[in-house]
Amino acid sequence: MSAPTAARSSTLELLAWLSARPRTYRETMDAWRTSCPRLPVWEDALADGLVEVRREGAGDTLVALTAAGRAALDDGARGAVAAR
Repeated sequence: MSAPTAARSSTLELLAWLSARPRTYRETMDAWRTSCPRLPVWEDALADGLVEVRREGAGDTLVALTAAGRAALDDGARGAVAAR
């Protein structure tokens, strides 16, 4: 698997993980932050506008998919089915 393919696969994993249920920023950082310069999944998803960080109600900070993130996840799922 090439580096771009691995990164895309990891990004889709992040997007799927976020779409499963509401996630706090802290939970997301615990699970997805990395110091590896070759696999900056969280940083790339944020820079590409696939995810957003927002403050909710009582001060909770949540991470959610943007419309672009939802589209990327949907496109990735369709691509995985087509590749079978």
